[in-house]
Amino acid sequence: METSTARREEGSVTAGSFPGTGTGTTGRVGMPLDGRGLLDVLGVAAVVVDARGRIVLWSPQAEKLFGFRADEALGRYVARLIVGEEHREEAMRLFGEVLHGGTAWAGTFPVRHKDGSVRRVEFRNMRLTDDLGDLYALGIAADGAAVERIETELALSDRLVSQSPIGLAVLDTELRYVLVNPALERINGVPAAAHLGRRIGDMLPQVDAEAMEAALRTVLATGEPVLDHSVVGRTPADPEREHTWSLSFYRLEGAEGRVQGVAASVIDVTERHRADADADRSRRRLALIADASARVGTTLEVERTADELASVVVPELADIAAVDVLDSVLALRRPGAPEEGPELFRALAVKAGSRTEALPAADPPGEVAMYGADRLVTRCVHTGLPVLVEHVGPGDLARIARSPEAAELLARAGVHSYLAVPLIARGEVLGALDLKRDRNALPFDGDDVLLATELAARAAVSIDNARWYQSVRNSAVTLQRSLLPGAPPVRTGLEVAARYQPAHASSEVGGDWYDVIALPDDKTALVVGDVMGSGIDAAATMGRLRTATCAFADLDLSPAQVLRHLDRITAGLEHYIATCLFAVHDPVRQRCRIANAGHLPPVRVPVDGPAELVRLSTGVPLGVGGGTFRTTRVPFRPGDRLVLYTDGLIETRHEAIDERLDLLVRLLDEDRGPLEETCDRLLRALRRPGAPDDVALLIARSTG
Repeated sequence: METSTARREEGSVTAGSFPGTGTGTTGRVGMPLDGRGLLDVLGVAAVVVDARGRIVLWSPQAEKLFGFRADEALGRYVARLIVGEEHREEAMRLFGEVLHGGTAWAGTFPVRHKDGSVRRVEFRNMRLTDDLGDLYALGIAADGAAVERIETELALSDRLVSQSPIGLAVLDTELRYVLVNPALERINGVPAAAHLGRRIGDMLPQVDAEAMEAALRTVLATGEPVLDHSVVGRTPADPEREHTWSLSFYRLEGAEGRVQGVAASVIDVTERHRADADADRSRRRLALIADASARVGTTLEVERTADELASVVVPELADIAAVDVLDSVLALRRPGAPEEGPELFRALAVKAGSRTEALPAADPPGEVAMYGADRLVTRCVHTGLPVLVEHVGPGDLARIARSPEAAELLARAGVHSYLAVPLIARGEVLGALDLKRDRNALPFDGDDVLLATELAARAAVSIDNARWYQSVRNSAVTLQRSLLPGAPPVRTGLEVAARYQPAHASSEVGGDWYDVIALPDDKTALVVGDVMGSGIDAAATMGRLRTATCAFADLDLSPAQVLRHLDRITAGLEHYIATCLFAVHDPVRQRCRIANAGHLPPVRVPVDGPAELVRLSTGVPLGVGGGTFRTTRVPFRPGDRLVLYTDGLIETRHEAIDERLDLLVRLLDEDRGPLEETCDRLLRALRRPGAPDDVALLIARSTG
């Protein structure tokens, strides 16, 4: 049999001693008790016993707790009704202490249920006095197991709240603090007691309290919780550093769904936020490098490559970017970077993410500017190392800008951080990538230096390739043009216009040529040829064939005989063959004699008829050997035109040659204006940008 465990409490018992009651509560008058509060959960029973120990009051809850109806309990001695014989003596002793000594008693006591079972019941017993001075004992009772369960749950809740690493708070419907746990006390850096009765903005002036309270009001109004609401700010706990918190809000409801306030949980996620930000930053940097790999170096043009680099870094890495290359590097006359002295830079590209006064401070693309040894960009190319100024001051601007006026523009634009990284390719410093920030509030840091260095290194290789390509191409074009004739000579009875355009790629320059050769008796030889090959060697071969063509033309041979001689010469040139169209205009007989060595047919444009391809015996290319060449006589009356061209004018990768020839004929049929204009129109209409082959074009018109 269980024995009782008691806790004595001297003096009177206050209402706050009872489970489920406490100070600070608000009641409502006239409210029916159909809601479930803590007392309902416990099933608290009330029993009043007179001085002789007889039951005079018996609540409905007592009936449920002990099993006896009111008519069965009223007037009975309480000790005999609900106390077993073995516990009656102790019960009588405790009853006497309460009734005669005035001492309140609280504890558990074993009682007998109507069904015969013995149950532990939690009691609160105290003495009552009526207006006549009679004494009574009031017993407040609840099932011991239920009380123990509630106490355990309350203790657990209290421990969870007080020991939780998560900040917890309860706010009333006016959004004033009514509870703050130790974790939130530490997060806010303000004692818990100082929070009570005050609002969020009162306690945390350096956070966006308005946004938080707006979210809390929404929760109060709708009952929908707000989860993982992110807030950034500073608290008295760490006023020098910004933190990020994840907040969740839940509406608190009492009996009958009455809204009592809102609970908030606060988790400091600063480190996670920073890790996520760092990871996101790394992803963006990798994406920027991948983007640069795809966008920088798409052509073999120095200026275009520099522009692509500047476009990639703005605005992801910098607000303003400039690419400046040493002028001596572009001229291919720089053995290596000097260690001191001024430097002459050529600006290749300038980009800005938005309109800014800092843009006019940069050197315009194409201009050359001298920077002294004290300038940061000069130091960058001298040392071959990045130059970083995280926080730019007035003295730094003077070493960044090209002039005091430019420094003033940078200051007005708010440039606050600067970074220059060298453009290095194959061990040679080519120039520098110059970066500035005015809109982005963050200064450049070490990660930015690494990223800019990587981007500059990739672009520098492309710039280096482009400058060498342009050098080789310029050499090939120069040689090609030096081997071509100058302005066509004025010939009796003949008007001539010609064009030569080199290929876009340096490796394709050099094979095409045209010539206008004066012959006796006012005759004129018209020649167009194409050496099958490319580069400087092809240009040199073309020069030898052109010289031989001029020599054989002077012998007054037929076009077919000239081609036979050229065929033998070409056969002696290792690895080269060529196509050639040789025509001789005779103004007296008003005709042209033409022979073809594997070349595309010329176009004849009669003055009174449609343009047409001239049907010729094609023959084999020069250098193949053993071929037969035939001369064809073609009428060439005053006003007629003859158009000779190389395959670079009409051949493309995606269109059939017959379609392109038809297009050429249609264009010539429609355009019968001045010869010079006709040459330009044909090149504009037929030549593709970046074409991989050079073009020679020759148009002759008989003047009678």
